[in-house]
Amino acid sequence: MSNREIVKKLPHVTTRRLLEMKEQGEKIAMLTAYDYTTARILDRSGVDVILVGDSASNVFSGHDTTLPITIEEMIYHTKAVVRGVQAETSRAMVVIDMPFMSYQLSSEEALRNAGKIMKDNECDAVKMEGGKVIVDTVKRITDVGIPVMGHLGLTPQSIYRFGSYKVRAREKTEAEELLRDAKLLEEAGAFALVLEKIPANLAAEVTRSISIPTIGIGAGQICDGQVLVINDMLGLNTEFHPRFVRKYADLDNIIHDAVSRYVDDVRNGQFPLEEESY
Repeated sequence: MSNREIVKKLPHVTTRRLLEMKEQGEKIAMLTAYDYTTARILDRSGVDVILVGDSASNVFSGHDTTLPITIEEMIYHTKAVVRGVQAETSRAMVVIDMPFMSYQLSSEEALRNAGKIMKDNECDAVKMEGGKVIVDTVKRITDVGIPVMGHLGLTPQSIYRFGSYKVRAREKTEAEELLRDAKLLEEAGAFALVLEKIPANLAAEVTRSISIPTIGIGAGQICDGQVLVINDMLGLNTEFHPRFVRKYADLDNIIHDAVSRYVDDVRNGQFPLEEESY
């Protein structure tokens, strides 16, 4: 039986399934996607969670930060990803980042935007960055039945406040605050928590201290799962080389070589050949 056939027989990943995976010690594999074709590949490859990340602002639209992307753009990307998953095995959970300023102004506006995202996309959950300051908003949204994934540590939507992309929570005070925030988000109803670029020992402590799954990105091995930006792990982003990114392919050079050969063939009259014509 092929891997695709095996994956197709598995049930759709839900918040309950992720909790079971944590309880049973099964690691959660999560990657970003922003389009139909990539989502199809990720779903049939067995990825548990596909994140339609606001990192689309960087890797898809070319912005320096995640801040410029709009809720309409996020919905556009999510619709494509959901169609890709539905066209394949329909197994992967699809989570969408709520973009900057779609949830920070008030709990009421956050609820309205989260509702719009869920109704327009048929996705499974939303993701929000922040700790204590968004706890009431998380509770308000989860109370109406919308699953929320949290995000602590380095939160890219706050990059101008941080001033850099350096590791967060190295100091005792910030580490203690992060641990408190994790517990508060769990109490507010978050079903999982992304931990980005924090010391591995702190991520391990958070993972042991809460009952919901933790998903690490630059947060060590002990998290219940891991997430990477698809463009980074496939070697499409040649300007970004953080320690936590393992490059599983070198698509930048592969695509460059393929396109260069195509250009040469067209210019030299070698494409199309007679057998490639009608």
